Amino acid sequence: MPEGSFDACMADPPYGDTSLDWDNPVKGWIPAVARVLKPVASIWVFGSIRFLAKTFAEMEEHGFRYSQDIVWKKQNGTGFHADRFRRVHEHAVLFYRGAWGDVYHQPQYTRDAIARTVRRKSRPTHTGHIEAGHYVSEDGGPRLMTSVLEVRNEHGRAIHPTQKPLELLAPLIRYSVPPGGSFVVPFGGSGSDLVVARAEGLDAVACELVPGHAQRAAQRLAADAPLFAEV
Repeated sequence: MPEGSFDACMADPPYGDTSLDWDNPVKGWIPAVARVLKPVASIWVFGSIRFLAKTFAEMEEHGFRYSQDIVWKKQNGTGFHADRFRRVHEHAVLFYRGAWGDVYHQPQYTRDAIARTVRRKSRPTHTGHIEAGHYVSEDGGPRLMTSVLEVRNEHGRAIHPTQKPLELLAPLIRYSVPPGGSFVVPFGGSGSDLVVARAEGLDAVACELVPGHAQRAAQRLAADAPLFAEV
């Protein structure tokens, strides 16, 4: 791929936390991605704390700085140790290159701050009201999305062992890729990033070295997968 081709990158590399065949660390992916990104660009990297601790230094070596991180809270755990807290989360860190003011970043909002009827917990102090009253909250409307995204994982319906939900990927992609822009996916996996790209009208290129994974991702895209699966 030509140098300076993409606005952003969505990376979900093997974490190297287990001895499973698909979890072997991949060396050299950061400089490869850095080459094909534009001078001003950003990278979302999924990973465990152990994996990300090693990633920070290499990112800095290639001119990328830390911007922020999000936590993906899942409905069930993925821990492998009975003597530790059951882990029900994963991390994603955003790195960027160039001046932050020049990096595309579009804040995301939720619609959960709807107007609602609320019962007062205490009796009004002013005269003329004896019982606890009701009122309509006026703080309805959009609310800035928090850094903890609670999204059900793909357990039971995934076509890849580390498949990420579309509902998790979509806000990250919308945040980092400008309208009509492009991004690269160095670990294609299930093709979920490409499904979101198509729904958002973005260009995306994914790489996948495992033939079986690549074939299943291609079949998924050919089947015109919906943006949001049923929960």
